[in-house]
Amino acid sequence: MSQAGPLGEDGGADAGRFSLQSTVALEGDGTTIAQARHLAVDFLRRIQSEYGVAISQRCMELTQLVVSELVTNALKYAPGPVLMHLAVDGDVVEVVVWDSDPVLPVARAADAGRVGQHRLEIVRAIAESFGAQREPVGKRVTARIALAEQPSGARAGHRPE
Repeated sequence: MSQAGPLGEDGGADAGRFSLQSTVALEGDGTTIAQARHLAVDFLRRIQSEYGVAISQRCMELTQLVVSELVTNALKYAPGPVLMHLAVDGDVVEVVVWDSDPVLPVARAADAGRVGQHRLEIVRAIAESFGAQREPVGKRVTARIALAEQPSGARAGHRPE
C-alpha cells in the first residue's frame, strides 16, 4: 500500500489543501471484498487520527458500501488484477477501482421485480459524484463521498442546490 501526505506542505499553490491517499492491489479470493472494506475504514481512521480531519460515521459506512459494491463488480466482471485507490481531497473521500475489463458499467432501468444487479444504482444514489472511464488497459470507476454529515433535508450523497 502506498501513502502520501498532504499537498502543499512546501507552501505551494495547494498549501493547506488535503490530498491524502492510499493504493492497494487486491487479489480475487473469497476474502477480498471484506479486506477492501477494512482497508477503507482503516485509511479513514488513520486520516482522522493523524491529520485531525473530521470524518462522519455516515461517511465511514457509505465508503464501506461503495468499496464493497465497486470491488464486487470488478472481481465479478473483470479478469486479472484489481487496484483500489482511496484519497481524501478537500471535503470528500474518493474511491477509485481499476480493473482489466474495458466495458464501462451501465445503470439498468429501474425494475422493482429485478433481484440483484443493483450495485451501480446504489453507488450512484449515495455518492456525491460517480464516473467511469476507459484506460489504456481496462477501466477506472470513481465515486466521491462527502466526509461530513449532509445538511438537514439533503438527499444522501447529494449536495443541496
